[in-house]
Amino acid sequence: MSARRALAVRRIGWTAAAVVALLIAALLSLGVGARPIAPSAVFDALLHGGSGEDAQVVREMRFPRTVIAVLVGAALAMAGTVMQGITRNPIADPGILGISQGASVGVVCAIAFAGVHTLAGYVWFGFAGAAIAGVAVYAIAANGRGGATPVKLALSGAAINALLVAVVTSILTTQAATLDEFRFWQVGSVAGRDMAIAAQLWPFLLLGAVLVISVARGLDALALGEDMAKGLGQNIAAVRIVGGLGATVLTGAGVAAAGPIAFIGLAVPHLVRAVVGTDHRWVLPLAALVGPVMLLVADVIGRVVFPPGEIPAGVTAALIGVPFLVFLVRRKAVPA
Repeated sequence: MSARRALAVRRIGWTAAAVVALLIAALLSLGVGARPIAPSAVFDALLHGGSGEDAQVVREMRFPRTVIAVLVGAALAMAGTVMQGITRNPIADPGILGISQGASVGVVCAIAFAGVHTLAGYVWFGFAGAAIAGVAVYAIAANGRGGATPVKLALSGAAINALLVAVVTSILTTQAATLDEFRFWQVGSVAGRDMAIAAQLWPFLLLGAVLVISVARGLDALALGEDMAKGLGQNIAAVRIVGGLGATVLTGAGVAAAGPIAFIGLAVPHLVRAVVGTDHRWVLPLAALVGPVMLLVADVIGRVVFPPGEIPAGVTAALIGVPFLVFLVRRKAVPA
């Protein structure tokens, strides 16, 4: 078997394994919690219109929660992959361009000044804040010689992020009621979300996914260096603009819906590249499968550690992900 064929078989195998893992994680999300529900009852509730308390819990509480986790996990994982490719920075994540903090500003303003107090309302303000922050960062980085280079993107992102943190802090320190409400969103969670939020979310995720997948070849070329990418006929500016726009849409929608859940966008790209290589035509789809698995598992663990209370998914994702990423680094599984 040739090396090329062996690599293709390995990639297909890992993709199939990720699909199976996602199905198992989704089933766990539907059945595990303060009220354990057997798989047969889960299938009966979803496929056969079952009645009773278990069916009601599955359909009205756990199914929307699971769908949101799948969408948000896929969005953050793909956004992190593209951010690392655009900036050529292995520690980049969806927050590197101030996008996550922009969503935070949007939500804070919605609570403090617009009188919005529902998760469905937060989504639109959070997405708008993320989009404005992403555009501002790119506009700053694009000015001057060389255009939006990786270093200029990182520096402008750090500057905008610091500014937005100051804005959020200034509002929260002067309005105690806003702080009490905002902190439940800020910790990052998929609990309490309903299908209305999923309906608002999926069109943006689809648009973002199309944009980032369309620049997969450009990201591969960019990884070789800007001169090499230009020599291969790639329009570097277009790759960064389209990829950055897609990552902004994905991050804005995901963060707006579930809060700033960290680490998914940082760890998943490294894990995926460790098993299928650096070809973004494989990395991006596999990240869209692995990201939801990580978020679903984190959410399930958060439900069972201290029942009937819950640890938010944003907290458990970091608790699980940090040791895992350290393990990858120690084993030198993270590609250079």
